[in-house]
Amino acid sequence: MTRRLPAFAGPSLILGAALGGFAGPAVAAGLDVKVEIPRLSVAEYHRPYVAIWIEGEGQPARTLAVWYDADNREDGGRKWLADMRQWWRKSGRNLTLPADGLTGATRAPGVQAVSFSGAHPALKNLPAGQYQLAVEAAREVGGQEVVKTPFKWPPAAPLTTSAKGSRELGAITVTTKP
Repeated sequence: MTRRLPAFAGPSLILGAALGGFAGPAVAAGLDVKVEIPRLSVAEYHRPYVAIWIEGEGQPARTLAVWYDADNREDGGRKWLADMRQWWRKSGRNLTLPADGLTGATRAPGVQAVSFSGAHPALKNLPAGQYQLAVEAAREVGGQEVVKTPFKWPPAAPLTTSAKGSRELGAITVTTKP
């Protein structure tokens, strides 16, 4: 049987037809994360250092992002990373920073949105199962707080979960994308 292709057939349409179907764009699973950094009324405000990671039963913690003052002339901002105690103990102290694709600048108060594709080093080859996305914030002359919200990987359908901090973090929202 011979297939007739439309006159507008481009390379991907031709390749799809050659493979017996029509090729579409490949879509990888991913996570959309929103982190609310509250605006605090304090005498001396410093933007918080923030770590975002994944933890699961029997799995090592996997860092998705670290927001800190990497431009600090003194020590590249590393001195205060250990103040994010849970992240530091679980994976931070073993991480070589700055890390490509993980390190970012501190963020201003407000809702900060970041997306992580399934190709991200923390999600790539992540075994199927139940996990928690953890966000930890620590401020100089301030407090420290961790907020966790569950998610399932790989996602079968889009799903949104959220949790709320009480002082250093506001709402944390995770949307999984199949």
